[in-house]
Amino acid sequence: MSDDKPAAETDITKDWRATQGQEAAAKRLRIFAVLAWIVAIGGEIAGIVLLYKHKFDHGNLPLLIGILAGIAIFAIGGSLMWKAANKQDPASKAEPFKFFVQNQLGAIITLIAFLPLIVLIFLDKDMDPKNKKIAGGIGVALAAVATLFGVSFNPPSVEQYTQDMNKCAAQIKAKEPTTACSPEVASQAQDIARDSSTVADATKSAANPAGQDVVYWIAPENGAKRSDTPHVFHLCAAVSPLRGKTVNQGSVTEAYEQNASRITKQIAMEQKQCGFGDSK
Repeated sequence: MSDDKPAAETDITKDWRATQGQEAAAKRLRIFAVLAWIVAIGGEIAGIVLLYKHKFDHGNLPLLIGILAGIAIFAIGGSLMWKAANKQDPASKAEPFKFFVQNQLGAIITLIAFLPLIVLIFLDKDMDPKNKKIAGGIGVALAAVATLFGVSFNPPSVEQYTQDMNKCAAQIKAKEPTTACSPEVASQAQDIARDSSTVADATKSAANPAGQDVVYWIAPENGAKRSDTPHVFHLCAAVSPLRGKTVNQGSVTEAYEQNASRITKQIAMEQKQCGFGDSK
């Protein structure tokens, strides 16, 4: 990449990645979702055991309805938490099977938690026919509602977030209304746009009045695509923190992609070392 490429010609973002905070939040939500689903399936197992013990043959209809309602509540709760986790850390459409399972898991688990019990209710020859009809009908209705809560009709994806981030960052740079800046992408877009602006301001010269979108950072070890630990990026390769290091160069976006996630705080010193003139 040429050092005289103006910042205005470069896209701010390329590939969206979940932040550490988003990944942690998604992990917590998924743990709670799985716990809720375990309770729902546990309720189903309890209902099946009671059916085999003939507890509902001639009564106990409120108990059976209560079990079905409890399964629905915990199944829906798990699905809502799972969807919230997917908003924080979505799957990629590049992996179709994983994308489908991750986004429709709530509906799948809900069907598992309901269908065996409902089928056994309708097949139970010893249960009072009236109670069977009431319990079975309520079970089908609750299963349908809970499954709808589990279905993701317009699931988030890495690709969609990348597109939103591009629009968001462009709107930030152009000082337009940030209509594309959803909470999931806004923070990263703002960080990259801010650092891009800082780099452009710090590298302005007579030859490049708009500044540059070229920065330098310590390359990931062993040819990896992304560093395990975060680094800062710098205004040129000649600065003292990069001496003796293997250095990569590219746009602010490319630096972020390799986990060089902020501009150095020693801008004034680096302007002098890089020959960009006196700091302002």
